[in-house]
Amino acid sequence: MATTPETMTLEESLALPEEKPALEYEDERVTQKAPPDIPHSIFQPTLAVLINAFGRPRRLAFAFTEARRTLPRYSRVRDIVVYRWDCIPIDEQGQAVHGTFSEPPDITVEIISPGQIAVSQLQRCEEFIAAGVAVALLVDPDDCSVVVVRRDRTLHVVRGAARIDLDEELPGFELTAEQLFASSLHQLRQALPLPSNASNLNQIVARWGQTTSIIRSGME
Repeated sequence: MATTPETMTLEESLALPEEKPALEYEDERVTQKAPPDIPHSIFQPTLAVLINAFGRPRRLAFAFTEARRTLPRYSRVRDIVVYRWDCIPIDEQGQAVHGTFSEPPDITVEIISPGQIAVSQLQRCEEFIAAGVAVALLVDPDDCSVVVVRRDRTLHVVRGAARIDLDEELPGFELTAEQLFASSLHQLRQALPLPSNASNLNQIVARWGQTTSIIRSGME
């Protein structure tokens, strides 16, 4: 991931030309998102389509990919964000307005790409929650798992036939982990040996929960 050597202001970072993958800003530095690999490129549109197939006809919610949200300390581009229908900004003609979102999404989704560390991505999910997101999902294609982080800071790992619970945000939406990971290309990849550094999210979540509970108790 490329990083600019010098510090800059948020306004300066937003004035930079758009790049692919997208540039992000945090703590006076600009970094570039990790380029998506094949599984990431499968799961991002697949999950967005599943959510929109359910939420759009019911005028319940809509999923956006590569949506930027800017706060005073950072400007990030999320893999997927989901907004309730009445929170999508539209003009007098009923068309979506140009620009970026100013309000936090109801759901945000991060998909782990090669070279990314699960702990750092979990930290991002916690930051999203602190910024007002109701629930954050961390999708790990190698581990075939989804970590659900909620507003009360609870973390739950979903695998196999377990359901990804989004009832508060998408009532009636049904999706299990195995349904999400049911692509033939991913199944082929799963037949190959996993790398030695493949993440064990159960252990990571346990350690992360212990760490954050210690941090929070020290702040109370």
